[in-house]
Amino acid sequence: MNVNIKRRYTPIERLLNPLNRLFQNQSTSAIITFLAVVVAMIWANSDWSESYSHLWHTPLGFTIGSFTISESLHTWINDGLMAIFFFIVGLEIKRELFGGELSSPRKAILPISAAFGGMVIPALVYVFFNQDTPAENGWGIPMATDIAFSLGILSLLGKRVPISLKIFLTALAIVDDLGAVLIIAFFYTSDIFVTDLMWGFVFLMVLMLGNLVGIRNQLFYMVISIAGLWLAFFFSGVHPTIAGVLAAFAIPGRVKINEKVFLDNIATLTTMFRKANPNDNKFVTNEQMEILETINEVSTDAATPLQKVEHSLSGFVSFIVLPLFALANTGISIHGEGLSVLLHPVSLGIGLGLIIGKFIGIVGMSKLMVALGLAELPNKSTWHHIYGVAFLAGVGFTMSLFISDLAFTDDRIIHLSKISILVSSALAGVIGYLILRYKAK
Repeated sequence: MNVNIKRRYTPIERLLNPLNRLFQNQSTSAIITFLAVVVAMIWANSDWSESYSHLWHTPLGFTIGSFTISESLHTWINDGLMAIFFFIVGLEIKRELFGGELSSPRKAILPISAAFGGMVIPALVYVFFNQDTPAENGWGIPMATDIAFSLGILSLLGKRVPISLKIFLTALAIVDDLGAVLIIAFFYTSDIFVTDLMWGFVFLMVLMLGNLVGIRNQLFYMVISIAGLWLAFFFSGVHPTIAGVLAAFAIPGRVKINEKVFLDNIATLTTMFRKANPNDNKFVTNEQMEILETINEVSTDAATPLQKVEHSLSGFVSFIVLPLFALANTGISIHGEGLSVLLHPVSLGIGLGLIIGKFIGIVGMSKLMVALGLAELPNKSTWHHIYGVAFLAGVGFTMSLFISDLAFTDDRIIHLSKISILVSSALAGVIGYLILRYKAK
């Protein structure tokens, strides 16, 4: 956020300011992730394709006493780093449920209904093409929406779309993410080792107890979440990304002092700082230092640990985790592949599910809720805006790729699904952008 305050910038700050502004742009993450996809595709179809496959199968691990864990780099990214991504998803879900667009029935009914339609119809489309086939388990793939990519495309339109539409798409995508998390937990979980799972819930109880007694230290939650909850779920058979979502719900989401108390305290401390005797040199006095430390403590008390953690990790997830995931999962060899790939039942189920199914489900449920008088369109939005957003929700990308690796074991089917996800997500994004750019007023 740009705040007009007086401050002196060091030479390195002046040099990095344009870069910082670039990374604060919501569309930058989507662009970088897209470039990672391009690199992966070129790499996997070049003369160095073997090095691409070899890299992600490189074993990595560590040993502490008698405890040893070793997995491939690909597994560390998909099960480890992506758990951080799902942790952020969990924080967003909690924030919206307790203080955002999903916090009241009147606000929530339109995005929840639209998301529900946008999950059910694509799944039915997929099942229509793949029922009673070895690929039947992939029905969860077209249900997903990539919140980062869809919002990144929407942000490219700037002021051409109302803020309320961005809020609607965010709420819709978050509900969609919640649905994806539940689907992974209940339908794409392998054999369960009950003892490890019970240990996971013990660590979850520790996190929730810490919240209950008022522990607000971020390090406490990070250590218990990673060294306890994540590892327990990793060995339990339940996908460890679920641990990320559960940990997020244990992070405190309440301020320690309200806005009025904060303003009163800051006013008092500012007055004290003005009255403190200056040191007349480059250093502050001990009295001034104590006041500055108190200001920092008061500012910490006025913010929620949930938002602080989300803010601190969002950049890492957007610019490291998602591009790495894209680089590791989209290197698809297309040598010798023709149009028949896109006409395979798996490809048709995913492609038509993401593009047509999402549109019919979101628009259909939205029109039903508005016709029944249970909801109204977002402020300053038209039905063309909803049409555009419905197509943007068809950008499944990250979530769809993630679910495809869980749904299938056959390499050929995984290959087909990933090609379809990339093609249909790109097509849905382009259609949605064009509608919002030229048709929505």
